[in-house]
Amino acid sequence: MVGQKFMALVATLVVIAGCGSTTGSADNGRNGDAVLLVTGATGTQGGAVARELLSRGHRVRALTRNPDQPAAQALQQLGAEIVQGDFNDAASLRRAMAGVSGVFGVSTWDRGSDQEVVLGKQLIDAAAAVGIGHFVYTSVAGADLDSGLAHFDSKYELEQYLAASGMDYTIVRPVEFMNNWRWTFAELQNGRYIEPRDLSAHHQWIAASDIGFFVAEAFDHPSEWIGRTVEIAGDEMTLGELRALFADALGRPVVHVQPSWDEFRALTGNEIADMYRWMEQEGYAVDVAALRARYPALVTVRQFFEQLVAAEANDS
Repeated sequence: MVGQKFMALVATLVVIAGCGSTTGSADNGRNGDAVLLVTGATGTQGGAVARELLSRGHRVRALTRNPDQPAAQALQQLGAEIVQGDFNDAASLRRAMAGVSGVFGVSTWDRGSDQEVVLGKQLIDAAAAVGIGHFVYTSVAGADLDSGLAHFDSKYELEQYLAASGMDYTIVRPVEFMNNWRWTFAELQNGRYIEPRDLSAHHQWIAASDIGFFVAEAFDHPSEWIGRTVEIAGDEMTLGELRALFADALGRPVVHVQPSWDEFRALTGNEIADMYRWMEQEGYAVDVAALRARYPALVTVRQFFEQLVAAEANDS
């Protein structure tokens, strides 16, 4: 039995997962008067996007439901303008978009896939209504593969809605986040890699910082990126190789604890269990070699995990 502690950890793991009619701005969108709105700015993806854009000299307006939370305050200290808004409140979205040239949009299924679609469409409608020049949306790799996964299908529906909006847009499709290992780090330190899939299964990952990199590339080079849907990953290996890497970086044995699929489904629910099954049987198929050939600085699994080990050591 893997226990209730793992139930909470796995539930966190999935905090995962054509040209329009307007003309794109000139390449290198850094403009003293231009503002980019980042939604989900205190989350994993939005935070990474905001930090990358700020590091490139962009003016960033960070949308959050709670401007007083530490993550929002940290972005403000980096130079972001913090604005309050909620996808449930269309008027707040339009206010946040006043004077904005581009929007980064992220949707989540924590309130259910149907609600993800409703709120995502509301964000797109608000952007179209105020005449946003470039909308960059982060979806999920494999969204168009008819996987039967509700939170993949919802993102694909939003992709199609964005494509029909009349705005210039870019769609970025990341694979699973390396950042999720933060939530299972304690188990790994205790020598347990809890995973229902066989270690022979091949898998792909990306660091959230690289999602920020690709989104910033889209804003900085619109003539290259507008109208494109791009699947992104930074590294790939078998889960057995990943387990060995964990052990090497931690300097201690890490064993594979493999719950049965029935046990895993009971702990996580049908959607997560079905996603893990899909990842084992079908899986992501990003051309990682081609991406790394063009962008050799993409974060590797080893780089990310060793940095995580060092950060956890400093915090202890």
